[in-house]
Amino acid sequence: MAVARLGFLLLLLTSAGGCTPAMENAAIAPLAGKPIMVWKGLLSRAKPTPNATIRYGEDALQVVDVWQPSPSKFGRGPHPAVVMIHGGCWQTAIAERDIMNWIADDLRAHGVGVWNIEYRGVDRGGGYPATYQDVGAAADLFATKRGEFGFRTDTPVVTIGHSAGGHLSLWLARRSTLAKGDALRGRVPLLVDVAISQGGLPNLRAQTMLPDHPCGADAATKMAGDAFARVSPPEMPKTRGREIQFNNDRDRIAPPVFGRAYGAKMVTTPGEGHVELIAPDSVSWGKQRAEILRVFKL
Repeated sequence: MAVARLGFLLLLLTSAGGCTPAMENAAIAPLAGKPIMVWKGLLSRAKPTPNATIRYGEDALQVVDVWQPSPSKFGRGPHPAVVMIHGGCWQTAIAERDIMNWIADDLRAHGVGVWNIEYRGVDRGGGYPATYQDVGAAADLFATKRGEFGFRTDTPVVTIGHSAGGHLSLWLARRSTLAKGDALRGRVPLLVDVAISQGGLPNLRAQTMLPDHPCGADAATKMAGDAFARVSPPEMPKTRGREIQFNNDRDRIAPPVFGRAYGAKMVTTPGEGHVELIAPDSVSWGKQRAEILRVFKL
């Protein structure tokens, strides 16, 4: 890496002090003891299914899976619910919404509904501006339709996203600061009270400078367009909502330095990696679930 480029990344990624992602990754030595979870460890499990799937657009990917708590266990409601966004390096070929099914089912089993958003990735007609328009439209539909699905309308609005979805969760939280008339803002944008990032990639400008990152730089470049101030959360104004980052110290996709650079509250779990953040039996997910239940006073 050229000295000039290293210096630029240092400025982008270490506003709170620390090292660049490349430097931190190099410092993550293999730890003795239990190995971190790989994708097969999650995806090979029996996959739970949502209660319903609804459309917010004409494309096959413009859908939302709805997860509703069991009436026999939790009554007919209404129940609190979260807006969920999957990751996958912003690429549909890498991941779709069903990668979140296990934690969606876990929240459902604890009395919390889930609005799990699908969207067009950069490889399926997405990127800037389409992916943002998709996520915004699906989130705004939650605002207008949640009551019809037995979800409460008087509880805090919580968004939660994994990896690239963490970027989109944080973006939703700051979207309402965009200028009125901005196509990405929407007419009445969902106002987010708590945005959760699960090993997120919030800094698009930095991500476009990391071609050796597992996600590469190309997808982030397509997500950024020429509009960093409208789509990269650290360059957007803050809102009244709280932002919470959950990071794991053995995560090579989104090491804790990413969260420290962003500057919002961060909860770090030792000994776990990127997959554990969306595995229902992990320590890191247990912390996230506890935070969600606390927000909803359950």
